Amino acid sequence: MTFSFRVSLLAGLAAAGLLAGDVLDAQIEAVERGVMPIDESNVLEVSGVEVDARGKNAEDARANGWREAQREGWAMLWARANNRPAAQAPKLADGALDAMVNSIVVEDERIGPTRYLARLGVLFDRSRAGALLGFGGPAQRSEPMLVIPVQVNGITPVSFETRTEWQRAWARFRTGTSAIDYVRTTGLGADPLLLNVAQARRPGRGRWRYLLDSYGAADVLVPEVHLQHLWPGGPILGRFVARYGPDGREVARFGLRVERGDLLPKLLDEGVRRVDAAYTAALAAGILVPDPSLVVPEPPIIELPEEEAEGEERQTVERAPVENSNFTYRTFLIQIADGDLGAALAAIRSVYGVSDVGGAGGVVSVRYGGDLSSLALALRARGYQVSEGGGGLTIRRPDGPAAAAPPPTADAPRAEEPEEERETRDERRARRREERRAEREERERARAERRARERQEREDLKRQLDEEDR
Repeated sequence: MTFSFRVSLLAGLAAAGLLAGDVLDAQIEAVERGVMPIDESNVLEVSGVEVDARGKNAEDARANGWREAQREGWAMLWARANNRPAAQAPKLADGALDAMVNSIVVEDERIGPTRYLARLGVLFDRSRAGALLGFGGPAQRSEPMLVIPVQVNGITPVSFETRTEWQRAWARFRTGTSAIDYVRTTGLGADPLLLNVAQARRPGRGRWRYLLDSYGAADVLVPEVHLQHLWPGGPILGRFVARYGPDGREVARFGLRVERGDLLPKLLDEGVRRVDAAYTAALAAGILVPDPSLVVPEPPIIELPEEEAEGEERQTVERAPVENSNFTYRTFLIQIADGDLGAALAAIRSVYGVSDVGGAGGVVSVRYGGDLSSLALALRARGYQVSEGGGGLTIRRPDGPAAAAPPPTADAPRAEEPEEERETRDERRARRREERRAEREERERARAERRARERQEREDLKRQLDEEDR
């Protein structure tokens, strides 16, 4: 009787668990997530252009209003770029403005039979308008900053766990003219699990290093909005807080209000613009700088002991090397003129930056992450005479291989070690120490060259983008 009751109870609990799991899965799948950010990489935006135009009919009045918006938008863009009054902006023909304008954004409009009232936004092509303005973007640009927008309704904070109006506002925001390099995610895939509210308030650096490195950012920005609805469809109060860094340091705090519930998108759009202005002011004041503790540290260089047991083989020679994505790998031919072929191949494989060695006989092909001269220098440090020519190398030992001594018999007495052999052993140890020292110097030089090359590539890319923008 008791056993039957336990079996029934366990079966009931299992069925309830399965049903609860089905309900939970259904709830997770039913949540709508993800908003695709607007691509603003090649536009300059002017918003809030008020127009009042007339025409023969509604369509003609709208066309006249859009042309008027282009003219006023150009004057506002020129005034913002040159910090001068809009009345001093140069006059451009409508054809030239048509070539520069990408699109018109309708923020609000009222259309009559012969009249058109609207508030519009004008999107100018960055390359064409920038050439006339004398700039291609902001003079100062921040490091890439990951954005995690947090919206609080009542007491419930939400980031990417579900689709929010605050996330939509940040996706609508055009960052082309902002001094902040925002890294905006879609909120799809693993974003709701990795960039949730708990992570936004977690000060630990270990997980932040992994996340920022995965998203290609240097630090994190957490703009928050607390929404309060006075009554359904009535006024909405929004309290905005601009934070940055894993510690949630506050940059600015302000409040906004709209009188109707349908004006919530406008409230949030204005909040995004003012939060961006606060971050820009913090960048200009030297406050918004990446946290050095978020930089992923490079692996330390392990110093090998000076003395090693004779005959001990280094594991770095036997381990198959892995190509470093920061190196530019090329293939060179190396001719082994004389000496022990196995020892020569082991010496080549031990060079830092060699990813593959192939071939047969005295000629091998080597895939190396560097230039030919650095490979020759590394082989010279290993005791080889190296000569360059024809895009390859020829290596040989200074002295030929010594003849092997016959093995002693079991009955033969063991002779004392000659002085010459002891000196040869000391020379081998000294040579190994020199090889290790040369290898460490080669690694440090390759790392310094890589950093200098990456820094030069970033400067060249920035210079090229500035030239294209002009």
